[in-house]
Amino acid sequence: MGVSEILASVDREIALLKQVRALLAGTKAEAAPKKTAGKVSKSAKKVTGKKRRLSPEGRKRIAEAVRRRWEAQRKAKSSK
Repeated sequence: MGVSEILASVDREIALLKQVRALLAGTKAEAAPKKTAGKVSKSAKKVTGKKRRLSPEGRKRIAEAVRRRWEAQRKAKSSK
């Protein structure tokens, strides 16, 4: 997300908050900014980051936790 998208997002939030404040205060609210329906500029395209990778130790911990869970489920099922 570029700086211009961040600034636009902040401006939208400010306008929305002003509108909410005006409604709560009982005064006339400013017009809310219009949203573009389905239009995406070239600069607004999502930037993908690096793919996250699981370490072998992390993978082993997850596998052991799943095995313990399965074992607990089997014991619970057989005790019924």
